[in-house]
Amino acid sequence: MIIKTRAYLSLIIILLSGCQTTETETHEAPPKLEATTPLWEDTEVTKEYVCQIHAFRHIEVRALERGYLQNIFVDEGQLVHQGQSMFKIMPNIYQAELLKSQAEANTMNIEYLNTKGLADQKIVSPNELALAKAKLDKANAEVKLAETHLGFTSINAPFEGIMDHLNVRTGSLVEEGALLTTLSDISKLWVYFNVPESEYLDFKSQKADEAITKVKLRMANGRVYNTDGTIETIEADFDNTAGNIEFRATFANPDKLLRHGETGTILMKKPYKHALLIPQKATFEILDKTYVYVVKDDGKLEQRLVKIGAELPYLFIIKEGLKDGDKILLEGLRKVHAGDKVDIDLLPPEKVRSELKLYTE
Repeated sequence: MIIKTRAYLSLIIILLSGCQTTETETHEAPPKLEATTPLWEDTEVTKEYVCQIHAFRHIEVRALERGYLQNIFVDEGQLVHQGQSMFKIMPNIYQAELLKSQAEANTMNIEYLNTKGLADQKIVSPNELALAKAKLDKANAEVKLAETHLGFTSINAPFEGIMDHLNVRTGSLVEEGALLTTLSDISKLWVYFNVPESEYLDFKSQKADEAITKVKLRMANGRVYNTDGTIETIEADFDNTAGNIEFRATFANPDKLLRHGETGTILMKKPYKHALLIPQKATFEILDKTYVYVVKDDGKLEQRLVKIGAELPYLFIIKEGLKDGDKILLEGLRKVHAGDKVDIDLLPPEKVRSELKLYTE
């Protein structure tokens, strides 16, 4: 009996000790963590779009007549000037046709003059004079046609541009319409890029701001082109498969640095008036949704879903979920849970922002 009584006393002592330990842990001071409030500020976000660079004018140079290629006066990659000779197709046949046409025209002219003299003397009828005049007009037209064909044997540059690869060589027999080369006017460039539907609507609603139409171009080597471009046109229809619409920006290219067919990235700034900013490190994700811990007046944590409008270096622009004056937790996000009570060191948002570049996870 005495042994059982001692066992019961020992059990009671252990239970009391456990209760005291739990009570002590419950009354431990809550952790002190850094917090801040959102920052309101006018800012802008740089959007990036993959783009294709096209020459302002890019044409195919083709043979207009069939014949042997007699001369090539230009070389690949050469800058050619407007009117400069590029190719010469052997003109012998066309010269002979022109001489034949001119001879026939001279014959018709003589017949017309003879008929006119007879008509003046009332020897032939006016109808015969009209017929002679028609024959002369037809012969003169044949001369013009032969001159045109002969002119087609000399191919000159229609504008100043850079010549591309030669598709023929001297002595080749070229058919009418054969591709000889291509010519690109790169004095200015048309740069095409696709914009999602939502961003297109934002652009149209803010187009009154001239700064919206200015864009920059990051080239393939990572450097930003030294001249700004201007958005000038938007295509008529959306691509229903991708939900995009094509924009076209124009860039001056005085140094001929950029060429037709290059790629790059368009950098377009989108302004945000009175944007609500919070540090990225104050957020965490669960199943692709973004949350923050809001410290309520009683010190307890509320896990709140937020909607991000845009991203800046070290910062998020919050579209929904927070309001002015909300206190958000900055540190210890992995160590606390919703409903926990914390003691906070509330830092001014300006001070937090100035230290963000020093932050590492």
